[in-house]
Amino acid sequence: MTRLLVALLLAAAALPAFAKDAQPTDQDPVAAGRAVRLAEQLRCLVCQNQSIAESNAELAVDLRRQISEQIAAGRSDGEIVDFMVQRYGDFVLYRPPFKAATLLLWLGPALLLLAGLWALARALRRRGRAPDERPLSEAERARAARLLGGEPPG
Repeated sequence: MTRLLVALLLAAAALPAFAKDAQPTDQDPVAAGRAVRLAEQLRCLVCQNQSIAESNAELAVDLRRQISEQIAAGRSDGEIVDFMVQRYGDFVLYRPPFKAATLLLWLGPALLLLAGLWALARALRRRGRAPDERPLSEAERARAARLLGGEPPG
């Protein structure tokens, strides 16, 4: 009888948990995956050539912690990215939006490529032009022959 009572008490204690009541933990692989994906989208403001997922700078560590806290608070990915942009500007994004402030950032590489092609075409055009070729005069031929060690023709 005591075994049955203990089994009933254990079953009652382990009532099914509902998904809406679940809280993400540090060990939650879904939340950790979200945090990594978000961290890979954001630029480290100290390193500038690394994402905050790759950087070990103090600011990057702090931003990763903020992402984890916001995920735990139930914020969506869009809300978290919007928070970071509001706080740090479009520079924090690896893929900034196309707008007037980022126009040069988006079009700069294409403009540099066009300028380089223009300069190359201009240089090739100049190189391809033959200088005015006129026949040598008799005095020039005689001088060239003396310099080359030969006798002038004629």
